Amino acid sequence: MDIVLLHKDLRMRDNPALYNASLRGKYIVLYPLDYDYWNNNGYSIRQLNFVDQSLEELNNELQKINSKIYIFQEPLEDLIIWIENNFPDSIVHLNHSTDVHEYRQSIFKLKNYFHRQGRIRCYENFGIQTSKIDREIWSKNWFKIMNSKVLGQPSRNKKNVSVSLLPYEKISKLIKKRLPTDSSFQRGGEKEALKLLQSFLSQRAEGYAIKMSNPIDSQISCSRLSPHISHGSISLKFIYQTLMSEITKSNFKKDLISFKKRLHWHCHFIQKLQTEPELEFKSMHSMCDDLRHNIDSELIEKWIKGETGFPFLDACLIFLRKNGWINFRMRAMIMSFASYNLWQPWQKTSPLLAEMFVDYEPGIHICQVQMQSGVTGINLPRIYSVIKQSIDQDPDSFFIKSQIKKLDKICPELIHNCELDSYYREKIIDPVATAKKARETIWSIRSQDSFKKISKEVYLKHGSRFKKNNSKQKRKQNQIKFQA
Repeated sequence: MDIVLLHKDLRMRDNPALYNASLRGKYIVLYPLDYDYWNNNGYSIRQLNFVDQSLEELNNELQKINSKIYIFQEPLEDLIIWIENNFPDSIVHLNHSTDVHEYRQSIFKLKNYFHRQGRIRCYENFGIQTSKIDREIWSKNWFKIMNSKVLGQPSRNKKNVSVSLLPYEKISKLIKKRLPTDSSFQRGGEKEALKLLQSFLSQRAEGYAIKMSNPIDSQISCSRLSPHISHGSISLKFIYQTLMSEITKSNFKKDLISFKKRLHWHCHFIQKLQTEPELEFKSMHSMCDDLRHNIDSELIEKWIKGETGFPFLDACLIFLRKNGWINFRMRAMIMSFASYNLWQPWQKTSPLLAEMFVDYEPGIHICQVQMQSGVTGINLPRIYSVIKQSIDQDPDSFFIKSQIKKLDKICPELIHNCELDSYYREKIIDPVATAKKARETIWSIRSQDSFKKISKEVYLKHGSRFKKNNSKQKRKQNQIKFQA
């Protein structure tokens, strides 16, 4: 008996665990549903809502090949006992996933138990290194993975197996009772992912390189594949190979090249958490955890609710709360404000922000949060001005007014400069003074020799070699051209 253990790869196509488990024609598919997991360090029912939609579609597709998804509703550690009691000679198949501490601890116990018996197959189907981590060859390894064979559909299940668990369709209504009914969130499922990929490559990517910075244009011009990549309703490898097949004949090649780079950076950031799981709780640069000690819960609450008195920032948070998504530049600005202007520890603000993202991916979110908080030691601190971003990204205040109706008749200049008196709420901080103090504090510690020494160690562990390797390759190419 082969057992497929689902976690994030909720798709039929290019699913190594599902594909390989199906080859012998006698397999069952399990999904562990632990509600505590969905209340853990950034996870929320918003993401479970997307996952449930993906499970529903996957279950429907599996039924076409005489299979279905069974739901295991106990902690992951208890799954060992269940498997041994019901299928003692089975082989467990699962895809690797870089995730938060609670999941890592639970899955480690399960993998370790079945590994000792030679009864587990764990597949690395993502663009990261899980063993023998070497940043010097990381990019080369990434391209090798992305260009490897895309697996087809799983084989038909030849035998019906009695399973002492409820199938997904029997528990679906109970799951949905816990979920939000907000229809503005993106829908899950492989079919939706394929539609988005096709529409992006054929039409929506035009102007992507520029429009992705704007909170209005980005809603259409960005691929919007991020939740599908995070929860695995489409594989990154499939996206990459489909992209490469279209890029040479596209009328907006430059935009697609820009998108391609972001697929690479996507895995680059997840690799950091894979390499050093402790980053979930501590700063990449050890000296930076001494920067922010005082927690102001009132400031944090006003920030996360979009009640800061800065219309553009508030509009971004209101939009995010309603839609579960906002473009990257706005995410960076939101986090920068919390860490620099409010001077709050990222460990307190990061999970609150993550809970609102349908596309929450711990490796990316946590490492980006640290980057936007100036605690990595290898990235220059960037303090976003919410006023400048308001002027640059929403000059006519269309976006702001779409989210904050009471400002509909106020001129953009007053909105950008927050000169609104009784028309809007009072600013919770002075943006200039707080940015100045943050900048001075950050640079006072960065100038120390001990800080620089640790920064070098951080770079060796986490720094990108992509540009350096590209430069070497270009030099070789130029030498060949010259010799020719």
